[in-house]
Amino acid sequence: MVDEALAQELIDMTDEDRRLQAGALGADYAARLAYRRVTVRNGDRLAEIIDEHGWPTADLVGAEAARRAWLVAQHADRHLHLQRRALALMTEAVHAGKGDAAQLAMLTDRLLVNEGRPQIYGTQIAGVVDGAPVPWPCEDPDRLDERRAGVGLDPFAVHVARHAPA
Repeated sequence: MVDEALAQELIDMTDEDRRLQAGALGADYAARLAYRRVTVRNGDRLAEIIDEHGWPTADLVGAEAARRAWLVAQHADRHLHLQRRALALMTEAVHAGKGDAAQLAMLTDRLLVNEGRPQIYGTQIAGVVDGAPVPWPCEDPDRLDERRAGVGLDPFAVHVARHAPA
């Protein structure tokens, strides 16, 4: 049975994240700090949810709120311990058929980049230089699209094109 209250809480948490995210990359330090506060608070709350319920799968909170739990973990860049814990729990969920392999790949890459290691699936973009998206370093780039396909991600060129400035 879906926990509607918990599902709504996860959705509300990430609605605020999304609302403030644009300011996270700009020159306005107040906007950047507001986003940082939200992601830290959301990470703290996700840790409590995991303590109480385990990983919030679609069985527990519905598909959209489960995706939102992943988003909280994905944006918890100042909570590496939470990202590691979420990664382990999401790995179990994916192996049990209750999680999304593409989301797991993105969290894997995010954590690797946050730890200063090469990513595996090429999902994390470091920035834009001369109008072209530049990814963080990636392991074995010759097999990147093969790995991406294995978890349901678009080819790398399609992913990078999405991040190109309009």
